[in-house]
Amino acid sequence: MTRDSQAFRDIYFTTRDGLRLYGRHYPAAFHDGTVRRPVLCLAGLTRNCRDFNVIAEALSQRADGPRDVYTFDYRGRGLSESDPDWTNYAVPIEMLDVLDFMIVAGIQNASIIGTSRGGLIAMVMAAAQPCAVGPVVLNDIGPVIEQKGLGRISAYVGRIPLPGSWAEAGSLVHDMSRRAFPAVPVGEWIEVAKQWFNEHKGRPAPGYDPELSNALSVLDGPIPALWPQFEALKRVPVLVLRGETSDILSAETVEEMRRRHPAFSSFVVPGQGHAPLLRDQETIDQIANFLAASETSERQPRLAYG
Repeated sequence: MTRDSQAFRDIYFTTRDGLRLYGRHYPAAFHDGTVRRPVLCLAGLTRNCRDFNVIAEALSQRADGPRDVYTFDYRGRGLSESDPDWTNYAVPIEMLDVLDFMIVAGIQNASIIGTSRGGLIAMVMAAAQPCAVGPVVLNDIGPVIEQKGLGRISAYVGRIPLPGSWAEAGSLVHDMSRRAFPAVPVGEWIEVAKQWFNEHKGRPAPGYDPELSNALSVLDGPIPALWPQFEALKRVPVLVLRGETSDILSAETVEEMRRRHPAFSSFVVPGQGHAPLLRDQETIDQIANFLAASETSERQPRLAYG
């Protein structure tokens, strides 16, 4: 995959409550006369738009159907401004930020790739603003979040030491992830570390506001199941990616999602855990084919999911 930073343009905007947030637009490499639905990528709890650089470049430059791709940093993550009130690090507030970003960027009825928390935002948005949401890829997330995985995430948010160099950052991320991600080559972990951490003067810098840990500490027991929010997605096709070693999304939950949704497909990402990195060609092809098939089905006179 190309690593050319010129593949995207920066987008800065101000939210309705005054924070300056950041996003990216990866424009389609060329236009062949076919109008394709744009894609909006939403990251996990502590993550940012850099998580999607590989797949965003791949989808925007795909020879058999390039499309515009947008990525977004929630408040307090990546290059977006932190919120002085940590209680605003909440899915409903972040959903409003996403809707603001869509207005600024001129995105309507986008396909959404939602990793972990991004998938939760997609489900909530489908219930609150259904016309804003097109076909959805849920990356290792569903209506039921396994408590074991939630506990693991709670244990590290705000507690990861800041590495002194990118080599050290790569080793740290590899050590934290290698058991759940045996399929990821060792040489990729420095690139993944550059997704986790910001950069300042050539060295790793914090990639998110450590106050996010407070937002997790207020949780008492399991998160309530979000089946009503998931069922708001019945009007659009859904692809669920599950990491083979995931401790957040169980195979049983995926099967129940399949039972409840009339236009559902799934793919198990081999050798990866929570959440799949969306860097390997097989997973990228699965997503690209799903997006293309979703548009083809919409051109038919009757929709299986309508």
